[in-house]
Amino acid sequence: MDVIFKDKAVLIMEATGGAICDRCLGRHLSRDIPGESNLERGKYIRKNFLDGIEELEDIEKCEICCGVFDNLENILKDVLNAIRNRDIEFSTFLVGCRFPNNIMDKETFLHVETQLEVESIKKEFNRELGKLIYDCGGIEVDFDNPHLVIMIDLSKNHVDLQINPLFIEGRYRKLVRNIPQTKWPCRKCKGKGCERCNYTGKMYKESVEELVSPPVLKASGGSGSKFHGAGREDIDVKMLGKGRPFVLEIKEPLKRDLELKSLENEINSSSQGKVEVLDLKPSQKQRRSAIKTSSTDTYKTYLAHVELDDPVDAADLDLLINLDLIEQRTPIRVSHRRADKVRKRTVKQLNVKKIDQKTLELKIDCEGGLYIKELISGDDGRTQPSVSSLLGTSARCVQLDVLEVNI
Repeated sequence: MDVIFKDKAVLIMEATGGAICDRCLGRHLSRDIPGESNLERGKYIRKNFLDGIEELEDIEKCEICCGVFDNLENILKDVLNAIRNRDIEFSTFLVGCRFPNNIMDKETFLHVETQLEVESIKKEFNRELGKLIYDCGGIEVDFDNPHLVIMIDLSKNHVDLQINPLFIEGRYRKLVRNIPQTKWPCRKCKGKGCERCNYTGKMYKESVEELVSPPVLKASGGSGSKFHGAGREDIDVKMLGKGRPFVLEIKEPLKRDLELKSLENEINSSSQGKVEVLDLKPSQKQRRSAIKTSSTDTYKTYLAHVELDDPVDAADLDLLINLDLIEQRTPIRVSHRRADKVRKRTVKQLNVKKIDQKTLELKIDCEGGLYIKELISGDDGRTQPSVSSLLGTSARCVQLDVLEVNI
């Protein structure tokens, strides 16, 4: 076996003219030689398999890495200075790198010449610099969702810091009508500002997002935010009960360890009774997607006030028990932004309270994704069955509240 190792080592030396450092030598035989590091492997190989080969002595510059690993301590100082200069707070990190083309070309050439399967120089650089960063404060590497990505451009001697988003999860209650969930750009000027929107660039003065985000953005020092809700209620609909789940994404936060209870109180106070947030807690990137796609997996409870064209009696209301399996074609009012298809949704329970001969109060438990206003009106026959079709008279939802969103 030693003969095989020696042949491989000699092959590497011949391909590089002997100008290879211990670290790169060990890396090219890391699958064959045991050791705690490639540097140790390289020293072992040189001592046991290449001893006495004259041209290997006193290497000034490695043909493969060009001595980049000898500069790791200086690179570490540049990284720490860059982090301190921006006063970034983080608990996990990941190192990435860009090597000059000449180094990558030499690396590729050696792989072709030796036909060895070798760990890349980038992987070793990331690992070794990562060890040094960890030793400075015990901050852990996270390959999936790091707080900070440290990118080293070795061709430009530049450190680039990518601060990954901060995610905060909670629920919101919308206590007034005529406020959208998220900022709504003006339809006419597309957010640029015009007479129609009074040069605000918005269709509505404020939104749930704009009432919730600013205090968190200020506390975190982030550069921007994005609001992700578990579905959304219409602008004229209140969101009551325990509230609707949401994830707030803060871009490039300088601070992550936030006093969420204090922020919760600040948001609720500054919103002046329009919006209320509950149960704020740290979250993860994957919850953003889960929240956004959870709408049809939930069941929801609505309270609707309904006006009828014709009077009904108690016996007529018994017909509403047939509101069970609903086939609902995309409503006309959202057809410009939703795919035109028929969706099947289930009404789990419906309670009716008769206010007067032409006015009803409906409490509806149903699957997420069911359009309640169209369940009531029938939407020109696009929703079957509907309150209107079962009662044999036109029906309109004049007021709607979401009481619960259960995930």
